[in-house]
Amino acid sequence: MKDGFDKKIGQRLHHVARLQRALAARRLQDIGLFPGQETVLKLLCESDGRTMSELAAALKVRPPTASKTVGRLSAQGLLVRRASEGDARLVRVHLTEEGRHRAEAIDAISDSIEDTMIAGLDGKDRKRFRKMLRKIDRNLSAQLGATTTEADEDAEDAAEEETA
Repeated sequence: MKDGFDKKIGQRLHHVARLQRALAARRLQDIGLFPGQETVLKLLCESDGRTMSELAAALKVRPPTASKTVGRLSAQGLLVRRASEGDARLVRVHLTEEGRHRAEAIDAISDSIEDTMIAGLDGKDRKRFRKMLRKIDRNLSAQLGATTTEADEDAEDAAEEETA
């Protein structure tokens, strides 16, 4: 028997997000990673040679937390830390070849999970759902004092049109 709490959209979103994170954690474990580590690898794929401060800011964590994650990934041979050429006091983080391979595996995992999540939804349903999620995002962000710009929304709409 279901109670009214199960009908709440926020509760359903929370539950679905937890399931998605659990599936992602399981699949990341298959390639030797823990949740959160994949984000570091993907950030370095986008822009290799970031400083610890840049990584911490992009991850929205404190520098010691980023340093701990980088240390663990470095111990696995996925990253290397090197002194900056211009300033030896500044440490930059770089992907190794194995780190690049894992990042490719992360893309495959992400695509697979996405396919699982949207199975049974046609293109029109997916487009409508993305639009609704963006609206919910804007509503919640506005309550927290963060707003998205019209340019951000236009870019999202354009990207959606390309994938539809």
